[in-house]
Amino acid sequence: MYTVQLSKLIEKMNLENLTPELDIRHIKLSQPDVNRPALQLAGFFDYFDSERVQVIGHVENAYLQKISEDELGILSKLMDCKVPCIVFCRNIEVKEEIIKLAYEKGIPLLRTAKTTSSFMAEVIRWLNVELAPRISIHGVLVDVYGEGILITGESGIGKSEAALELIKRGHRLVTDDVVEIKKVSDDTLIGTAPDITRHFIELRGIGIIDVKTLFGVESVKNTQSIDLVIKLEEWNKDQEYDRLGLEEQYTEFLGNKVVCHSIPIRPGRNLAIIVESAAVNYRQKKMGYNAAQELYNRVTNNLMKKSKQEDDEN
Repeated sequence: MYTVQLSKLIEKMNLENLTPELDIRHIKLSQPDVNRPALQLAGFFDYFDSERVQVIGHVENAYLQKISEDELGILSKLMDCKVPCIVFCRNIEVKEEIIKLAYEKGIPLLRTAKTTSSFMAEVIRWLNVELAPRISIHGVLVDVYGEGILITGESGIGKSEAALELIKRGHRLVTDDVVEIKKVSDDTLIGTAPDITRHFIELRGIGIIDVKTLFGVESVKNTQSIDLVIKLEEWNKDQEYDRLGLEEQYTEFLGNKVVCHSIPIRPGRNLAIIVESAAVNYRQKKMGYNAAQELYNRVTNNLMKKSKQEDDEN
């Protein structure tokens, strides 16, 4: 199970800490969902997930404002469940009694100016990315015409050289050598670079180069969805390669299928142009145009016309 530090959430969402004297370094978030504890404030704790971020909105706060200090026991019971934090939205003024209780229980109280719905949506989206299942693979990830192209293949086959040529042609590098892949949904894989190698490319015979420094900030990108996989492999004259592309081939990462093309490598082939063409062709297919299917339809129609002409002549 992956976790994220509560301090990172505070920094990302620009939250105000109402209990700054509490040590929050040990608090980690493990659930991507959040909870509005309306039922819990009413005393119903069945099926309560205490590991979620608790969000207090206008409705919950209106209830808290009406109860007396003696009735704050229900909020004490909520904090006894060791929730990671309680966030007050809309810059709600928090009672001193509640802040004192939070210090006693060791539960951080946070505050944001955002509306409850927008804050919850933003936190859930961010946590889904941060806590997503992930793997690391050997490859190069580049942004080509807005499509995330993952280039894989044996070490030394030319992945980094292809990425460098693509950068020279105006495309953007996400990561070289190691690609960290996160599954943020059943349809989306996000690739990023490890912090230690971000923006670096290794070129055999030259060494390490800093792409951001050499080509500028417009040549790099921190994250990118993985839309297409191009697998580079040595040319094998005894192997048959797909020459039409009528049927898509797929590879799988974390249970998600991604379109995959196997590209044979021979001296003189311009990998950058091949990758660009694959990216544009993939975009065309997403927009409803399939060149291979169009060719197949033309050939089929031509054969039908010839067959009809022969029947008419007979």
